[in-house]
Amino acid sequence: MTTWPSSPSAARAGALRPAAVLCLTLLLGACASRGPDHPPLPSTPPAAAGLTAPDTTPVAADWWRALGDPQLDRLVELALKDQPSLATARARVARAQALADGTRANGQAQGALDFNITRQRFTENGLYPPPFAGTIWNSGFLQIGANWSPDFFGQHAAELAAALGRERAAQAEAAGVANALAAQVARAYIALARLLAQREVLARVLGQRDEILALTRARQGAGLDTRVELTQAEGALPDARLQIEALDEQIALARHLAAVLAGQAPGALDALSPRLQALHLAPTPVMLGTDLLGRRPDLVAARWRVEATTQDVAEAGARFYPNINLSAFIGLSTLGLAPMLERGSRQGGFSPALHLPLFDGGRLRAQLGGRQAELDEAIAQYNGLLLDAVREASDAISSTQSLVRQQDEVARSLASAETAYSLAMQRYKAGLSSYLTVLNAENQLLVQRRQAVDIQGRQLDTRVALMKALGGGWHEDTRTANAQSSALATP
Repeated sequence: MTTWPSSPSAARAGALRPAAVLCLTLLLGACASRGPDHPPLPSTPPAAAGLTAPDTTPVAADWWRALGDPQLDRLVELALKDQPSLATARARVARAQALADGTRANGQAQGALDFNITRQRFTENGLYPPPFAGTIWNSGFLQIGANWSPDFFGQHAAELAAALGRERAAQAEAAGVANALAAQVARAYIALARLLAQREVLARVLGQRDEILALTRARQGAGLDTRVELTQAEGALPDARLQIEALDEQIALARHLAAVLAGQAPGALDALSPRLQALHLAPTPVMLGTDLLGRRPDLVAARWRVEATTQDVAEAGARFYPNINLSAFIGLSTLGLAPMLERGSRQGGFSPALHLPLFDGGRLRAQLGGRQAELDEAIAQYNGLLLDAVREASDAISSTQSLVRQQDEVARSLASAETAYSLAMQRYKAGLSSYLTVLNAENQLLVQRRQAVDIQGRQLDTRVALMKALGGGWHEDTRTANAQSSALATP
């Protein structure tokens, strides 16, 4: 077998490899100390937060359409288009995207072209000898330079991952703002419908009291009632008008709120008159699954904040290792513009640089500790937000179920109050009972009618709150959500 001799250059390269490894080992060993390890806080497991079902009952992206009111649909669409708070959230997303683009450039090679012409008088007592000293000369400078910082220890990669995490968090937060805004518009709309329904009840009561006053005057003229009954009938009218005036004030304020939420002037919706009867209750979702982690924009945003802060810790840790920078330039430089393009005006160079932290008074270690504390804070905020999200959805489900039972009881009470009032009026007209009996029956009827309106309004309002608690139809990839949420315990 023939053995070919190695070339001198190959032999030198083989001899240099152990030396390079030794130098790298010495450099790494000379780095500033990172201090003791700091394990991050554990995240709350979904099961511990009460998420045991496989899938959450889905919610439509345009869930408000299930209420069946085209006027509400137009109002929500107007809000999602023109509301300043949503525009603010979109601007934050654009800013996060711009920051991510800027961070992405950190690991790329940078190049620049510099050109400069200077007309200068040189001092007679400086570095330049005659004929330059004491005279005015033009000088020119034309140079192309390049710079690159190789990412051997992952610092640039961690910076980019952190910036992308914040970008995704901003996107999820913008979706959360849109979800919350749609819910606010729907709830303001329902509140206005409830106030208008209550006003209708009071208007009917005011009409009844007008009729009773006329009847009482007739009975008093016939000697069947006294001045006491007439005074009671007259005093009942201002009370009803006072309640109507108070409701009119609340209605005006509710219309102002609905207009501002829709991005309009406060008086733009003064003619808005929704009706509770035009709104329908959608089916009640009752399942809270682990995929709620990917359906709630605020939870997803918090998770991406944890991811971004985790990368900040990695970036702070990479600062303990050597930082290598490679620079090169080539160009032309002359004193006097005439020889600018001559061969002798050329200049160029290559400048590798190494920065190695040896001791810095604990500055890098303090920075790393601060990043680790920020990571613990982000995880703690995520844990708290997860528990609040599950509680919010559970509360809405429980309230929805309870309001169904309350509505049944109110319906029975209202039927009894209607019957009692009808009997009291018949007995009063027949002269078998006093007007006080009629007033008592009427007051009870008023209470039950307004209670029925309140229950119906609360049912609709709670249903909207449930839609918001379930993420409002927003959805992130469940596999990604589950994988990242399980990784929170060991970021």
